[in-house]
Amino acid sequence: MGELYGYVRVSTREQNEDRQMRALGQIAIPKKNIYVDKQSGKDFNRPMYLQMVRKMNRNDLLYVKSIDRLGRNYEEILNQWKMLTKEKGVDIVVLDMPLLDTRRGKDLMGTFLNDIVLQILSFVAENERKNIRERQREGIEAAKVRGVQFGRPKTPVPDNFEQVYIQWTSKKLSGEEAARLCNRTAATFYRRARRMQKEQEQKRDQEESAIYRAL
Repeated sequence: MGELYGYVRVSTREQNEDRQMRALGQIAIPKKNIYVDKQSGKDFNRPMYLQMVRKMNRNDLLYVKSIDRLGRNYEEILNQWKMLTKEKGVDIVVLDMPLLDTRRGKDLMGTFLNDIVLQILSFVAENERKNIRERQREGIEAAKVRGVQFGRPKTPVPDNFEQVYIQWTSKKLSGEEAARLCNRTAATFYRRARRMQKEQEQKRDQEESAIYRAL
C-alpha cells in the first residue's frame, strides 16, 4: 500500500475547514499529505489540489469528507475520479458515503455500483451549487428592491465641484489644484470629472435629437 492523503476544500477564506480536518484526523494521514484549498468547487484548477495530484503515485489512498468537497461540477468530478483511479492508480475513500470506497468491490459488480453512486452524488453536488447561486441571485434582487446598496458607498459630490470643474476645463486650474479645492484625491476628482463630461455629452445629444425631431 502507498501513502495516505487527505483533501479539504472550503469555498471561501471566511469558511472554516475544522469539520473536515477533524474527520481526517481520525485517520493516520501525515500532516504533510493533507492539502487544503479555499476556493470554489466549480472546477479543479486549484493550486493545492493540483500539487497533491502531482505528488500522488499508484496505490496511494486519498480521503475526502464528502464528494462535494472534491468538487461541484458533475462532468469534471467524473473526469477527475477516472483520472485518479484509472490513470494514476489511486484509491479514493469518501468518508460520508462508505459505498464510495474504491478499495472494495474491484470486480465488475463493485465497479458498476461505485460508478452509479458516484454519478448520483456528483449530480447532487452540481445541482446544489446551482441552487446556491440561484438563492444568492434571488437574495440580491430582493435586497435591491428593499433599497440595499451594494458595492462601495458613493462619495458625495462637493458643493463647489461644478465651479471647480469649469475652471479646470478652462485650464485655469491644474488637476491637483482642482482636487485640493474639492478636498478630494486627484484620482477621485478625475473620475468625477469624466463622469460629468459624459453626462454633459449625453445631455447635448438629447437636446440635438429633440431639435431634429421638432424640425
